[in-house]
Amino acid sequence: MITPATQPRICVVGSSNVDLISYVPRLPRPGETLRGSRFRLEYGGKGANQAVMAAKLGGQVAMVAKVGHDAFGKNMLANFHTCGVDTQFVLSTSQAFSGVASIAVGPDGENSITVVAGANDLLTEADIEAARAVIGGAQILICQLEVPLKTTLAALALARNLNVRTIVNPAPAQPDLPEKLYALSNIVCPNETETELLTGQAVETMEQAERAARILLKRGAGAVVLTLGSRGSLLVTAEETIHVPVAPVDPVDTTGAGDAFVGSLAYFLAADLTIMEAMRRANAIAAMSVQSPGTQSSFPAAADLPPSLLQGCACATHGSFSIQ
Repeated sequence: MITPATQPRICVVGSSNVDLISYVPRLPRPGETLRGSRFRLEYGGKGANQAVMAAKLGGQVAMVAKVGHDAFGKNMLANFHTCGVDTQFVLSTSQAFSGVASIAVGPDGENSITVVAGANDLLTEADIEAARAVIGGAQILICQLEVPLKTTLAALALARNLNVRTIVNPAPAQPDLPEKLYALSNIVCPNETETELLTGQAVETMEQAERAARILLKRGAGAVVLTLGSRGSLLVTAEETIHVPVAPVDPVDTTGAGDAFVGSLAYFLAADLTIMEAMRRANAIAAMSVQSPGTQSSFPAAADLPPSLLQGCACATHGSFSIQ
């Protein structure tokens, strides 16, 4: 079990949203109005989700983000505090509303999401420089694509200069990302849909997934970890390809499962586990998350996990996955 003196240190630069979740008999077609069965208001945003997941496992987590000077923003700050996330650099602005995600969830747990970025779009390169100390104090920096790309690139470049490992979750996927983003990423971690959008390649089979991942390696990524839903995850490096399966579960709500995986992966890598073991444990935690409704509320805390998932961790300066 990890003790407070050896807490993995993680910084997340990214989005923070309020999730407006509607449960529907099926996902709506264009132009269609459906009557939902129930509604939930939760806290989300890929960056916030990943930060909360790492904090729930026991990590020392700092968030760099921007929220609106509104009720949603105040509530998001309160939620971070409740979850144990450092909010020194979660900044507030009166120039935009807080980010909002409208989520429809079908009976099979699949979802459709519309995001209005709001204040997330106002996170700047200057904000990243102001957060230099918390980024440099982390073992791993996590970024996504829900804040301006130039801001994400600034964070990744700063992390590289400060010898901090980086994980990039390229979501929502953009087909023409600059190679600089890949070159600054120790690990690129997309899901199946994102991989197809990034590469133009199908990932229906493991062989196809490997070929697509190798395209991302050629663009400069140090390693690629593909999340494959019920098929687990796939590690692809210049030297090897390894599939890490996951035990089957009956999903209730898949919203945020990828974020549960990324936050857990960062935590376990910062806790000095090998990448294969970190992926195995992140698979298990993501699988647990889909068995409950909601986003962050579905993420298991350390106390909810089998002890075996938190055993054998020892914090180290650079961990077992070397900087490329």
